[in-house]
Amino acid sequence: MAASDKSSDEGKAGGKGSTDSVLQVERRDFVDLVPEGRKRAQPMEGFDEIYTDIVDYIVRCTHRIWDERDIGLIYTHYTHNCVLYGTMGTMYDREEVVRDTIQRLVSLPERRGMATQVIWNGDDQDGFYTSHLVTGSGRHTQHGHYGPPTGRTFVSRTIADCMIHANKIYREWVVSDQMAIIKQLGLDPQAYAEKLAEKLFDKGLVSIDIGESRRMIGQYPPEAKTDLSIAQTDLERETLEWLHDVWNRRMLGRIKDVYAPTCQYHGPLMSELYGVAAVTHQTLGLLGSLPDAGFSAQHVCSTPCEQGGTKVAVRWILEGHHLGYGLLHELGEPTGKRVQVMGISHFHYKDGKIVDEWRVYDELSLLVQVKLAQLADAPSAQIMDGAAD
Repeated sequence: MAASDKSSDEGKAGGKGSTDSVLQVERRDFVDLVPEGRKRAQPMEGFDEIYTDIVDYIVRCTHRIWDERDIGLIYTHYTHNCVLYGTMGTMYDREEVVRDTIQRLVSLPERRGMATQVIWNGDDQDGFYTSHLVTGSGRHTQHGHYGPPTGRTFVSRTIADCMIHANKIYREWVVSDQMAIIKQLGLDPQAYAEKLAEKLFDKGLVSIDIGESRRMIGQYPPEAKTDLSIAQTDLERETLEWLHDVWNRRMLGRIKDVYAPTCQYHGPLMSELYGVAAVTHQTLGLLGSLPDAGFSAQHVCSTPCEQGGTKVAVRWILEGHHLGYGLLHELGEPTGKRVQVMGISHFHYKDGKIVDEWRVYDELSLLVQVKLAQLADAPSAQIMDGAAD
C-alpha cells in the first residue's frame, strides 16, 4: 500500500482529526464493544448520544434490535423509504423490515448474532458505509417459516452492508447463508426452495433471462482491465484488479500470487478450508456451475486492522447460466437457467498477502431462482401439450 493511502486509512479509522480510536471487533468481548460512559471517538452529528463511533453504532443497534428484541428501534434507525436488498428479494419500506424481523425472531427465538468484524468508510457529513460480518447461532424451537420446530442447532454467516446518515440506515444489502441453516436443521432444500419459488410465482414474479453474460460483448474476450472508480486506496484498486483477473478473465493462477500459502478460507455452508489450493477449488467450483458468469464489484472499502495489515470488504454480483457442474450441487443437472449470485467477501491482507477470506453467498437463493424459472416455463409447456392434443 502506498504511504499516502496508508496514512489516509489510519485517519479514516479514527474519524476526522484522530487516529485508530474507533472500536474494532476482533479482539474485544461484547461488553467492550458496547461500552457505557465512553466518550465519542469520532464526530457523530445526528446520531443518538449512546453511540460513540460508527462501529459501536452498527454493533450496538443490531444487538438491541435482534437480541434484546427492541424491534421498534427500526423506526428510529431506518428511514421510512429504506431499501433492503436480499438474496431472496427486495424490501422497499420500513414496515416490511419490521414485519420480516418479527417473523425471523418468531422462528428462531434463541438466535444470537455475534459481530465478527466491521469494515467501513465515510463520515457523519457525507454518510457512513459499513460492512458487518455476523456469525449467527441458535436452535430451531418454534413454528415459523422453517416449519415445525426441529430442535436442532445451527451456525451460519451473514454480511450486511449498510449506508447510514444521521442515525438512520437508508440502504442495506444483506447476504445470509440460508442454505447452511436449512441443511443443519435437517430440512429438504429442494422442497423448501420449491415452496419459496411457488410463493414468488403466485405473486406474478418470474425469472427474466437477459441473454448473454455481460462479461463478454458479442465475440470479444473479457475486458483486460476493470473499472477502478469505486476504489479509494491502492490496496482497494489492487483487490479489484485481481478479482477481475480471476473471475472475468479466468486467470485462476492469480490466486497463488495474492493469497498466503497458509491462508484460511471461511466459506458458505460454514466451510473452513486452508491453503491456496482450497481457495482455487472453491472459486473454480462456483465458476464450474456457472461457466459463462460475469463478475461485477459493486462496492469496496477498507480499514486498518489491529492484528496487523488491512481488511478489505467487497460487495459483488456474479451473473450467468447454470450450464455446468461445480460446487452448486443442489441445483442438480445443468438446467440452463439464469441465476444471479449476490455475494460479499472480506479479505485480511497482512505482509502483502491475504491470510483470511470470508466469502458469503446463498445457494438456497440460487436454487429458488432455478425453480422459479422452471415454474415460469410450465405454462408454455402446458400450452404446447394442449396444442399437440
